[in-house]
Amino acid sequence: MPALALGIGLAHAGPVIIDGTDSGDHGSFNGVANLDGWEYMQRALTNLGSSVTASAAKVVNVVGTDIGSQSRNSITSAFNQSGLGGLGWSINYVSGAPIDGFLNTLSTATTGILYLSTYNNVSGDMDSTEMASVNSHAAQINAFVSGAGNPSAGGALFSQGESGTGAYGWLTTLIPGIVATDVGGGGIGTDISLTAAGTVAFPGLSNADLSGADPWHGYFSGNLGGLSVLGTALDGNNTRNVIIGGGAGTVIGCGQAGQPACPTPEPASLPLIAIAIAGVAMGMVGLRRRKAK
Repeated sequence: MPALALGIGLAHAGPVIIDGTDSGDHGSFNGVANLDGWEYMQRALTNLGSSVTASAAKVVNVVGTDIGSQSRNSITSAFNQSGLGGLGWSINYVSGAPIDGFLNTLSTATTGILYLSTYNNVSGDMDSTEMASVNSHAAQINAFVSGAGNPSAGGALFSQGESGTGAYGWLTTLIPGIVATDVGGGGIGTDISLTAAGTVAFPGLSNADLSGADPWHGYFSGNLGGLSVLGTALDGNNTRNVIIGGGAGTVIGCGQAGQPACPTPEPASLPLIAIAIAGVAMGMVGLRRRKAK
């Protein structure tokens, strides 16, 4: 069961948002504030920035957007209004052939938040070659988020909707049992609602912030690895997992062949219910001892 669902804190392996939206295509900046999907992206960056380990570089590295495109403009505006700039953060863009070299050396020394743009969903987002580059660096992405064996030094990940050949290849490599479903067409226009885990992982992010992130284009099912369900939406009579991830302490793929071990929860952060159970057990032991005497 994912650690976030249990309420166990895992030091500072990275906070993660993986969603099936193309919210960059459903928003704007009105000269004063971001609206709809762009506001959601803004809130996401703010929450990730506040949760990432303090030792990480204060840089948002954006992978796969074209200059002057809707895809580039949306994440830029989200960053500009997020408040991160005032805290010393900057934003950088990596596209085309340089993606390989960047991901080969991906680390918190140069990146605090890794943003993977949409694929085949927003004008100017990742093309098939860029998507292939990302997919071939699944291990580096996982190591970056997990802290490469040091969960006190993990970075943050924000990924949005991917559609078409090669979509989410990096994610299915890290979690072989996960299923990423593309709903096709114009997407589904139902509102996304935060789960209890989503509210805990990202305080301050509300359902109102998510209301402009639709129509959404994909959802996740099957084995979610180290991820929790953060946001759901209706698809007819079915509830779909549109946003998955977690707060600080999230590891995407762990405990499987070729992957790092899942972090051990810190004793001080065990949920109160576990402490209560331990107390009851100790009391019963003491009672048996008194009876024996």
